[in-house]
Amino acid sequence: MATTNDLKNGMTLNLDGELWNVVEFQHVKPGKGGAFVRTKLKNVLSGKVVDKTFNAGVKVDVATVDKREMQYLYKEGTDYVFMDNTTYDQIHVPAETVGDAAKYLLENQEAVVALHEGTPLYVELPAAVELTVQYTEPGVQGDRATGGTKPATLETGAEIQVPLFISTGDKIKVDTRTGEYLGRVNK
Repeated sequence: MATTNDLKNGMTLNLDGELWNVVEFQHVKPGKGGAFVRTKLKNVLSGKVVDKTFNAGVKVDVATVDKREMQYLYKEGTDYVFMDNTTYDQIHVPAETVGDAAKYLLENQEAVVALHEGTPLYVELPAAVELTVQYTEPGVQGDRATGGTKPATLETGAEIQVPLFISTGDKIKVDTRTGEYLGRVNK
């Protein structure tokens, strides 16, 4: 148990049986009345963001979330199999839990898996990953009506917009949070 005075960004709280991450918080001391803490909380499972206000000093239940560095091994059915880098234990993470991270996940890639009482909550990839372009149309010189971009399919199956000079087989850097092209990787 902690109080609202101990809140920090990234902390996970157990409120009414659901897990919530503290996105941001602010201690408010109005001129009249008692102090309170205004928070923005994100539901760990659904991703829903809510604003919640606590009176200052109120006890809140802090959930123990174990973030482990793991290696993605392979996909089995609808589950993704990860291996703990320290204990070599393998865990199965459902596709719903992996979410959009699956678009940028390659075998043997490192990722952070957050666990609560042995249950996987979410998978965190590095901010940027290097992937090979599986297929893209050749860029036509002078075609600037599209803003100088074209669709490209990556080796993971994800489709993103890339500049016209990118061709099939190029290795590029992709932002895993937004799915944007960041640059070409020199060989």
